[in-house]
Amino acid sequence: MANITVYLKCDRNAEVQAPDVFMTDLGNIRCADKTVSAKVKALKVHHFGKGDTRRCVISALRLVELMEQTCPEISVQVIGEPDVLVEWVDVDTHKGWQQWLKAALVCLVSFFGTGFTIMAYHNDVGINEVFTEVYQMVMGREPQGLNVLEIAYSIGLAAGIILFFNHVGGRRLTKDPTPIEVAMRNYEEDVDKALIATAGREGKEEES
Repeated sequence: MANITVYLKCDRNAEVQAPDVFMTDLGNIRCADKTVSAKVKALKVHHFGKGDTRRCVISALRLVELMEQTCPEISVQVIGEPDVLVEWVDVDTHKGWQQWLKAALVCLVSFFGTGFTIMAYHNDVGINEVFTEVYQMVMGREPQGLNVLEIAYSIGLAAGIILFFNHVGGRRLTKDPTPIEVAMRNYEEDVDKALIATAGREGKEEES
């Protein structure tokens, strides 16, 4: 039989919702032979036991070995990540009051925490004194209560936050990722690299 090429593109991390991990959970597989492609995709590569940790690192070499054992006539070309971080996540399909309570708690912490941060910053830089001096320079008298500078600053602050975070309600202003999304993506990549490196040093990486 002629040699058949299988292309394997592994993801850096993968989440599964069942204890059994299959080849298709770890990335994309392409092969011109549909029979070989079906066999390879159906391979089970790992099983999370009850006492096991819910994370594991699987080497691409391990995946290549399993595919070649199942189909000796194939030649595997790895074009993705050399290691895959797999995490078993239990997803509760029935969202009860606990989920709503968590969401409300996060909203309250974010709202009051952000408000306290803004007020502490304004108090630190003495924003009230700055507004008073600017008002006196322009108008020639001290402000009486709420003035135009404070109103304009409040509107500008809200508009700046909306533009910076690129969201109005649930709508995105532009197609660019928000700063939080970029920061979270960088954080996730750093965590994945650290976990993969730790697994390699401790000899917990599945290579064969």
